[in-house]
Amino acid sequence: MITVLVSGAAGRMGSEVVRAVSAEDDLRLVAAVDPAHAGEQVQDSPGLAYAGDLAETLEATRPDVMVDFTHPSVVAGNIETALARGVHCVVGTTGLPVQTLEDLAARARDDACLFVAPNFAIGAVLMMRFAAEAARFMPHVEIVELHHDRKADAPSGTALRTAGLIAAARDHVPESPGRETEIADGARGALVDDVTIHSVRLPGLVAHQEVLFGGQGQTLSLRHDSIDRTSFMPGVILAVRKVTGRNGLIVGLERLMEE
Repeated sequence: MITVLVSGAAGRMGSEVVRAVSAEDDLRLVAAVDPAHAGEQVQDSPGLAYAGDLAETLEATRPDVMVDFTHPSVVAGNIETALARGVHCVVGTTGLPVQTLEDLAARARDDACLFVAPNFAIGAVLMMRFAAEAARFMPHVEIVELHHDRKADAPSGTALRTAGLIAAARDHVPESPGRETEIADGARGALVDDVTIHSVRLPGLVAHQEVLFGGQGQTLSLRHDSIDRTSFMPGVILAVRKVTGRNGLIVGLERLMEE
């Protein structure tokens, strides 16, 4: 039995994680932390109330794994608090630099593992893998990512990860014309690892990404759509089960899917 604490448990992603963990026979939800809702009853978890203080709750419940879907402004502190107590971390909050993640993992106690995934949807991981493969043969590429209007970071972690994989896969960076003709700043998007990314934020969206490749007389489009947040839960549960027994920093769900 793997015991789990969910941080950011009252949020849109956190509440889905609470339900997903509670539905698994080999996982046990021992705490749900959300300072904004401390003392309130946790939905779908009779007898469990939201806790307000992460450190106190970690000490009281001693979970095997903390799952964090909070905010870029607080996630580093949450991770440090958990790792200092030897608690494995499964993190879906994006926006932290890799160097920060490496520093946090290096200070972990008892060989605890810090696992971070830009996207927990299996289809999104496959989309990123296919994009890296395509970039070897079609290096001209741009990314369009679309998310709900309350997302805390832009570009998304998925787009940044995709750009990094593309950059590692292609053997040269082709010219990307058009920036010199911009009549409005940002019209050509942001440049990350020499890959152009366009971020769309609108109500009604969940999480979507299209990777567009262009070549002589042809185009290739790779698109993934999460139309419901339950799409992320199989990946979260996979990570919770596999993170125990590991240590150090692991980035990307594909690392666990391949094992």
